[in-house]
Amino acid sequence: MTQHDSVRAQLHAIEALLRQHQLWQETAPQPEAFASTQPFCLDTLAPFEWLQWVLIPRMHALLEGGHPLPQAFAVSPYYEMALDATHPARDVMLVELEKLDALFAGEDA
Repeated sequence: MTQHDSVRAQLHAIEALLRQHQLWQETAPQPEAFASTQPFCLDTLAPFEWLQWVLIPRMHALLEGGHPLPQAFAVSPYYEMALDATHPARDVMLVELEKLDALFAGEDA
């Protein structure tokens, strides 16, 4: 499996996890929320919103366009800090995000 295929599969796994935990939203945030200059739009989007509305679509766009993927790209450290330790999806989401980070680092997830 190529890196692109592995990343695509991992993005699907993250989406499935968001849906399983009823975190997937049917309605996009207001356009102003995406104009944030903060990393992860942390001042305008909740962490799970950023995954759904920013990371997943942008990564799929890179994959579909056959573009190079980011290297040494890590999102799990942000989520370790941003997600409340008592959130029911926290631990399983961190595992899936760490797998995604490993793929960007050129490791097998």
